[in-house]
Amino acid sequence: ARRSHYQLTNHQSNIYIIGDSSFLAKLEDVEQKAEEDQNVCFDPHPVKNSDKQCCGDELTDSIFTEDFPDASLRDFPSSQLEFQQDVLNPERQDSSLRMGLSTESTSTPDVKHCKPVSAPAESVNNKKPGPRARRSMTDQLKRAMLENAAASSRISKTALQKEAVMSEEISVAMQTIESACKDGDLGPFFGLPSKVKDLIMRLKGIQDLYDWQKVCLDLDSVKQRKNLIYSLPTSGGKTLVAEILIFKELLCRRKDALLILPYVALVQEKVRGLASFGIELDFMVEEYAGSKGRFPPVKRRSSNSLYITTIEKGHSLVNSLIEANRLDNIGLVVVDELHMLGDGSRGAILEMTLAKVLYINKSTQIIGMSATLGNIGDLQSFLRAENYTNDFRPVELKEYVKLRDSIYEVKPKEEECFRFSRLLAFKYSSGMQKMDPDHIIALVTEVIPKQSCLIFCATKKNCENVAGMICKYLHTDFLMHREGEKATLLAELRNSGNGSLCPVLQRTVPFGLAYHHSGLTSDERKLVEEAYSSGVLCLLACTSTLAAGINLPARRVILRSPYVGIDFLKRSQYKQMVGRAGRAGIDSVGESILILQDRDKDMVRKLVSAPMEKCYSNLLHDGSKGLLSLTLSLIGLNVSDTCQQKSLKELTVESIEILKQKGLIEASSGAAGGASLQVTRIGRATYKGSVDLSYCDVLYRDLSKGLEGLLLNSFLHLVYLVTPYDLVSQCKPDWMIYYTQFSKLSPAEQKMAATLGVPESFVARKAAGQSVRKNVDNLVVNRLYLALVLYSLLRETDLWSVSDRFQMTRGFVQTLLSSSSAFCSCVLHFTEELEEFWAYKALLSELTRRLTYCVQAELIPLMEVSGVMELRAKQLYSAGYKTLAHLANADPNVLVKKVENLFKKQANQIVASAKMLLQEKAEALQEEFDDLLMLPIDLPAE
Repeated sequence: ARRSHYQLTNHQSNIYIIGDSSFLAKLEDVEQKAEEDQNVCFDPHPVKNSDKQCCGDELTDSIFTEDFPDASLRDFPSSQLEFQQDVLNPERQDSSLRMGLSTESTSTPDVKHCKPVSAPAESVNNKKPGPRARRSMTDQLKRAMLENAAASSRISKTALQKEAVMSEEISVAMQTIESACKDGDLGPFFGLPSKVKDLIMRLKGIQDLYDWQKVCLDLDSVKQRKNLIYSLPTSGGKTLVAEILIFKELLCRRKDALLILPYVALVQEKVRGLASFGIELDFMVEEYAGSKGRFPPVKRRSSNSLYITTIEKGHSLVNSLIEANRLDNIGLVVVDELHMLGDGSRGAILEMTLAKVLYINKSTQIIGMSATLGNIGDLQSFLRAENYTNDFRPVELKEYVKLRDSIYEVKPKEEECFRFSRLLAFKYSSGMQKMDPDHIIALVTEVIPKQSCLIFCATKKNCENVAGMICKYLHTDFLMHREGEKATLLAELRNSGNGSLCPVLQRTVPFGLAYHHSGLTSDERKLVEEAYSSGVLCLLACTSTLAAGINLPARRVILRSPYVGIDFLKRSQYKQMVGRAGRAGIDSVGESILILQDRDKDMVRKLVSAPMEKCYSNLLHDGSKGLLSLTLSLIGLNVSDTCQQKSLKELTVESIEILKQKGLIEASSGAAGGASLQVTRIGRATYKGSVDLSYCDVLYRDLSKGLEGLLLNSFLHLVYLVTPYDLVSQCKPDWMIYYTQFSKLSPAEQKMAATLGVPESFVARKAAGQSVRKNVDNLVVNRLYLALVLYSLLRETDLWSVSDRFQMTRGFVQTLLSSSSAFCSCVLHFTEELEEFWAYKALLSELTRRLTYCVQAELIPLMEVSGVMELRAKQLYSAGYKTLAHLANADPNVLVKKVENLFKKQANQIVASAKMLLQEKAEALQEEFDDLLMLPIDLPAE
């Protein structure tokens, strides 16, 4: 079947290549040079005559990569060079296959097992024995393609009948396999091969599944591929069940899978963790977070893909698949933290994604994981799903509250809710009592440094203050605990800041303490997390976001107060934080202690005994923005009849009117005299670019105005155009800093700023404290200030110096950078739909790349590997690993020796992620090659 496919697809390449005389001329030059340089078949060692004859008529990568004069063809991807080495060295074949670069899925011939090239029937019949003179490559190409082009007209009726029978047999076989898979009979491990179980043991260290996991995987709803919601407490092992179901979809049903996670950090962690499985089991793991991800994704023929996405990227991915009529390729959608459906605008986006999947492709299975919800029945109705609930926890959790100097155990079923447990036994001096009225030092010293502790604080500043305060009263013995490793951590933190080190961390890390919140850079957070996981740090003072983010369990969890910022804790937030207590395989029990004041006692009593909050639709959140966005995309994607309920009729009509007013949709007369809704050009650009409806008209106006005098001798103008609108409200310029940085701009840049509406005179007056009579647009002024921050960062790539110059936290500067790279990607997709913005396409592609990594150019290939931050990229580069191919072919054991402070598990993940990315790039090129040779289905007949 594959041979028939290529005989047909080569018909198309005939017209394309034979007519290119320059290509054929280059090919002749290559052949002549190859014949002069070597007289054997691409192998420096003698080979048998049969092998010489076999290889004499074939093209190999070695010719193209070594001798071809065209640089664009010489610079093949490193995966192709790796394959060439496999060809020349048979001993490397097995390792190549493990990377997924099989000779069967490449255009390069397999020299080791090569066979004569298939020829048409006439030439086979007339073939004479004996040696053949080597034909010119040009002649071979012309002859092969002309014969293939003519072959379609010579196919006999008998041949067509045979091919039809074979196709039918293949179809029956595939149906049999699918049926067997549904019954769980393909393998002993829940329908999967034993190799999957072995990999889970080796890569995850999991020897056996919990009883609830076995029950869940054997549910009739799972076997029959019904939609399912399963709910368990935090750390109950929900993720492993989802991963096993994903493996079944990829390996048994040969369908793609989509895994939706709430945060970028979780996406990156999961990509790293599953890359090794992808390499071993031959499926692709693709990251869709920030600016990463292709829309629509590459259509692969030889392997299936697991798309790991954030909520926003998952929505864009589903939209692109609907438009390409490929949503049926997705066999399974898994949603972690399903309760985020009730989380504002992000919940609305998640709801839109699932609604579209439910409506358009009813064969796609949806699996939702969540903590227990108060209205799980409503979610079941929405997803048409069954529910499985279990209260299992691998480590027993004991909840306590602290009031004054007493500890009470939480007993929700008792009338008082709190049962006295013990008094705190810790001698406080009068000075300590004033510094630590909540007895935090007493609580933490009961477990650290031998065991771990998390303290959840209400604000970022409170995290730093608490960590610093504890250090003042810790015994000097704490300094001796793992002293060398803590010194190494400080050195790495300093290196990540290009010589700068946070003074709070400098003071707390020697005691084994640190803080963790969004004010840290990505490198700092990664180093702190790794140090805590390995026991180098024994305590983290963190904000509530850590509870919903990376999995960092602790022996004891302390809640500094029942507030997040100024808002009282929700039940779901409380359960998420206390759920971090207890480390499976290490602790027999986990403890949580909530510190409360007398005034909060009654509210906390309700908090610990109340049922879980209910999860409601957020399509009407923030002025019905979600409903507007859903309506726009449904019209643009030609999806209708999704809202039948009468209660939504008026809201839908209102949404349509608003979209008309914004110029995003329009009514047109149908053939039968009726009216139909169509999306406008700007409307299509808006939903395809995933641009917030609040800013789509502003963005279009800014881009249009930008074309009138686009400044191209610096990045400033382009950076301004992709500075996120939603971050402007978080910025209040320091006018002296604004004026200082404005004064350093070139005359052309200052002129551009004045054109935008921010002249130097205005900034000067504000810096001098003078009143300004002229009306200015504060959105433009503040947005340009943020653009100056980004512009400075692009020029010097030193986040610490830029944050110091603009008096912003380094965490906010990095958030600004990552948000800008994601928004730049959205703007790029927006401009691709509007012909008048053709000039922006190439410019924004390069800017997206620069904003995504914002490092020296030589580090970018390394930072493409998921989870490799700037510091690690610098270490790898210094150790000689300078390209993606270097990392993909690295020995993890050698990596650990050459790269300072790199653990074996991290080295394995880096190598696996690099292999996966390399394989992804190689397969994308292969698919592009196959598409070029594909016979057009609409080719005119004779």
